Amino acid sequence: MKLFTKSQLDKLVDNHKKQDGSKSFKAVVKLFNPTGHGTWYLSEYDPITDVAFGLCHIFEKELGYVDIKELREYKGMLGLGIERDLHFESNKLSLDDCRTL
Repeated sequence: MKLFTKSQLDKLVDNHKKQDGSKSFKAVVKLFNPTGHGTWYLSEYDPITDVAFGLCHIFEKELGYVDIKELREYKGMLGLGIERDLHFESNKLSLDDCRTL
């Protein structure tokens, strides 16, 4: 499974281009580790550096940057990789709202 749909990728890149330093965009995509720790609510993506910004929850919830290449290459138990939550609604929740999920 691809980590981003075409429309999600377009929105993530658009948010990155429009960034003014406030980091106030809504979460576009939710990624998760199906066999362990790790959830990422991403709001921006820089295709040149392959780095995204969002709320990352591995052991603690914190805003920060994540290397998408690492997420693509990760293989957990049974060889399963990071997956996209197909039921997450894009652009509905702020990153602060995602802290309560």
